[in-house]
Amino acid sequence: MIAEEPRIDATKVTELAQALEAELARLIVGQKELVRDTVIALIAGGHVLLEGVPGLGKTVLVRSLGQVLSMSFARVQFTPDLMPADIVGTNVIGETDGRREFRYQAGPLFANLVLADEINRATPKTQSALLEAMQERTVTVGTQTRSLPSPFFVLATQNPIELEGTYPLPEAQLDRFFFKILVPFPSEHDLLEIARRTTGESTPQLEPVADGGAVLAAQRIAREVPIAEHVLAYAARVIAATHPDRSELDSVRRYVRWGASPRGMQTLVLAGKVRALLEGRYNVAFDDLNAVARPALRHRIFLQFEAEADGITTDRLISELLEHTVKEPARD
Repeated sequence: MIAEEPRIDATKVTELAQALEAELARLIVGQKELVRDTVIALIAGGHVLLEGVPGLGKTVLVRSLGQVLSMSFARVQFTPDLMPADIVGTNVIGETDGRREFRYQAGPLFANLVLADEINRATPKTQSALLEAMQERTVTVGTQTRSLPSPFFVLATQNPIELEGTYPLPEAQLDRFFFKILVPFPSEHDLLEIARRTTGESTPQLEPVADGGAVLAAQRIAREVPIAEHVLAYAARVIAATHPDRSELDSVRRYVRWGASPRGMQTLVLAGKVRALLEGRYNVAFDDLNAVARPALRHRIFLQFEAEADGITTDRLISELLEHTVKEPARD
């Protein structure tokens, strides 16, 4: 007896993604892959790290996303003097009926969408204040733990670590980002369009197209997308191949310190499910996993110093992994 495939109302996810992309395109010029990857992470319920040199529109993208979603939005400008209490909140002394007592004053993390702007400008102590929030969706101050609103997303921007005044993010925090998306320099055609849209008398005003309930519904639907066992096994082989003690690739054994964590496997599969829906399919294909592998894994593979000396990047290694990992056909 053949089991019936689960019925998935994929139109809700597709309509949400199309509405977000269309509205963002009114202000964001080009960068279709950047916007698509951000939307995939949003529907998957994951945090996003955007990396690029100053002036490429990273902050504009996140701020625009806050405008098109009817959810609470907060922005934190990370600087070297920012303290953890400035983010998570703190206990302050207040007076009630003539008595002084401590009251909790919530920080900007208590919003659905949090922009952590230039996150690697802050010290490691302040960066670590996000660890609990990004993983458990809670904040602990003193002895009390408080839940963050749902949905909850951190969209962080960072400058390349080669720039002065930056602190590399700890590996544990990098692993909590669902995607790391590299923001490319726009083409000459896009530069012209940027100038036309931003130097005139007015700029487009974005309108809300979805709320938190629609996002949560899309997240639930995405998790129902089936993935065949042989496709799931392929994802596991890709993750295992990022580790130098398990990989058959000489380049991985030579250049990689350690590979992707189990979170990388979870990200690869969940992002593949969302992409399948956005491509109009109700099951995950090899191409879906390959399409999301770079943003899902590039921040989870840590290279030796020799790799930088030889000009080897994580994206290049991921491409080699995908090319050499065997795609076994489905079994009858």
